[in-house]
Amino acid sequence: MSDETRHYAIEAEITAPVYDTELQDRVTHAIEGLFPDAEPEFEHGELSATVHSLERLSEQLHRQAILDTARGVFFENQQGETFSFRLKKQAAFEGLLNFVVDEPGELGVITVRVQVEEPSVEEFIDHIAPRTEDGQPVTE
Repeated sequence: MSDETRHYAIEAEITAPVYDTELQDRVTHAIEGLFPDAEPEFEHGELSATVHSLERLSEQLHRQAILDTARGVFFENQQGETFSFRLKKQAAFEGLLNFVVDEPGELGVITVRVQVEEPSVEEFIDHIAPRTEDGQPVTE
C-alpha cells in the first residue's frame, strides 16, 4: 500500500500555557499555524486542542530539512504507541518548528502528545518524518 493511500489513525493532544504577559490570540495563532485543524479552547490558563492529522507539521519538517532531528526527538520520547514532543512557542508563532530539548525559552512551549492507533507508531513516524540519506528522504 502506498503512503498516499495508507490510513493513519492518530489523536494528537496539544497544550500550551498562556502567560499573563501573552495575548491568547498569539498563542492560538502559533498552534493553528502548525496544526490547522486545531480549535484551541482556553481553560485554567492554558490552550488545548485535539487534532487527527500532523500533515502540516510534516510539511514543515521537510521544508526546514529537520527530519533527522524530528525522528530523534519522536523516538526518544516514545512510550508504547505514544510519542510526545515540545515546541518553542515563539518559533511556532513565526511558523517555524524549533524543538525544546532542554530549556523551554522565555515564552514557554507547546506540548504535543500523539497516540497512534494505526498503523504502528514507528510507521507513522516514518510517514511524517522519513529516514534520510544525504539529507534527502529515503523512499522504499
